[in-house]
Amino acid sequence: MRRRVTLKDVADRAGVSLMTASYTFTRPSRVAAATRERVHQAAAELGYHPDPVGRALKYGRTHQLGVVFGEHLAYAFDDPQAAQFLAGVAEVCVEEGLGLSLIPTRGDDADADRVLSAAVDAFVLWTTSEDDPVLAAVAGDPRPAAIQGGPRREGIACVTQDDHAAALAMATLGLRDGRSPVVISFPLDRRREPGLTSGAHVPERVPFHVTNARLNGFREAVAGAGLDWAGTPVAVVARNSRQDGLDAARLLAPHLAAHGVVMAMSDELALGARQALHDSHPGLVYLGWDASQEGRRAGIVSVTNPLREQGRRCAELAVKDDRRGAAEIPWTIVGALP
Repeated sequence: MRRRVTLKDVADRAGVSLMTASYTFTRPSRVAAATRERVHQAAAELGYHPDPVGRALKYGRTHQLGVVFGEHLAYAFDDPQAAQFLAGVAEVCVEEGLGLSLIPTRGDDADADRVLSAAVDAFVLWTTSEDDPVLAAVAGDPRPAAIQGGPRREGIACVTQDDHAAALAMATLGLRDGRSPVVISFPLDRRREPGLTSGAHVPERVPFHVTNARLNGFREAVAGAGLDWAGTPVAVVARNSRQDGLDAARLLAPHLAAHGVVMAMSDELALGARQALHDSHPGLVYLGWDASQEGRRAGIVSVTNPLREQGRRCAELAVKDDRRGAAEIPWTIVGALP
């Protein structure tokens, strides 16, 4: 069998010391340009490629930033807002000369080990639940981390917005003309079971920070309008997708008043609901979240949620090892009621 080409072979071919050959690949600024060229030429002739694993072990860095998704990995590409978040993280990776590793979780007991075994220098976490074991594992790991949307955890930087205040303001606007509300909610726990329930059976606190804040905002707005939250229909979805919004709307259809408002936790869910109900319930108003271009064109009243910026902020905090860092992104309501 052919012997594996080593860095010493390259150094001998180029006529330089082993240290000079090493610096050519690891600290090129310390090697003269002509010498670097000679070493690279020797490496090309011999077919030598630096071993990234060996370099990582030697220098204690992988130059990789890991993004942990508590969703199916395809969600990072299928969901427009998740894709925007990932693009923001990628921008920082390009600027800092880092690779980007996507680390999926499955909701099983191996998640924490799967994340901690990733060969990355820092973590960025997509919002998750308070009882997610990955959260505790990352908080106890020496590598820096930042999370989008929360929950907040000691040792992990957090980038979020005031979802409670935004939900309260938007729902209050949607209810001001005496409309009857229904809600399309993100999952209420890590089991992600979809179905139809009512405000009376929605826990006062759910483990997903973002979902909890928005539900509380909706609850306060409904009570403030003099309506009965306990009797408000709530459709819970498993995922944030247009199809899930459409399915939720079909469950809600028998409970909708002609003069009603659909309060959804994302534009994707609102767009799915509108697709299902537009012809049968033409008088409905739709509230969403994320202020997407398609949502605006469809007349959905929404909340700005610039996830690309949040992705950038998370990546910057993780790269800078700012474990106490935090950023609250301002929001505004976009669109107008008919």
